[in-house]
Amino acid sequence: MIDIPASFWLDANEIKFPELNLALKEPNGLIGIGGDLSSDRLLHAYSEGIFPWYGKDEPILWYSPDPRMVITPEAFHLSKSLRKTINSSKFDVSVNTVFLEVMTNCQKVSRAGQSGTWISEDMIKAYSILHDSGYAHSYEVFLDNKLVGGLYGVALGRVFFGESMFSLVSNASKVAFAYLLQYSNYMLIDCQVENKHLESLGAFKMPRDLFVQQLKAFV
Repeated sequence: MIDIPASFWLDANEIKFPELNLALKEPNGLIGIGGDLSSDRLLHAYSEGIFPWYGKDEPILWYSPDPRMVITPEAFHLSKSLRKTINSSKFDVSVNTVFLEVMTNCQKVSRAGQSGTWISEDMIKAYSILHDSGYAHSYEVFLDNKLVGGLYGVALGRVFFGESMFSLVSNASKVAFAYLLQYSNYMLIDCQVENKHLESLGAFKMPRDLFVQQLKAFV
């Protein structure tokens, strides 16, 4: 049974989180329970290196894992096959034109090893508000004028906090990811937790303390 410190239960009227050094090792990085998905709380959380991640019928759970999976433009590995796909002009890429559709597709797409989604209707509403406020962004990939892939996340300063991506045809999400890394001014892309797919593109693990240091420098 997990021993949850009393300070992890968040006050609905206060957006402060516990100190990160109190985060649990198992589950890795759990640092808060409850609260809400208000824009103020979400933006404060991201600025501290914390993000919400919870399943159906669970309270809102907040995490800051150690280590953190990240990628930088310099570390991005653009394979010959992906370069060929991009250069073929097969896909059209846009930014912030169909944010809601990207989130909805991320919610609905089936994923290996997962029986459900953490993207609830409440999260779609909350991040849509962030999008309307200029903080949440989507990168969209079209094939023959049909949305076939993309990703979304939150941006603060020169840090992009990636939340989720989807692909309906081969390589579509990779094209969106490549566009994010090659045609933006972000210095650091947060990939949150270990992901073999992103690792193949150059993502790597960074100690949480170093991640927070870089976060403070770039936000």
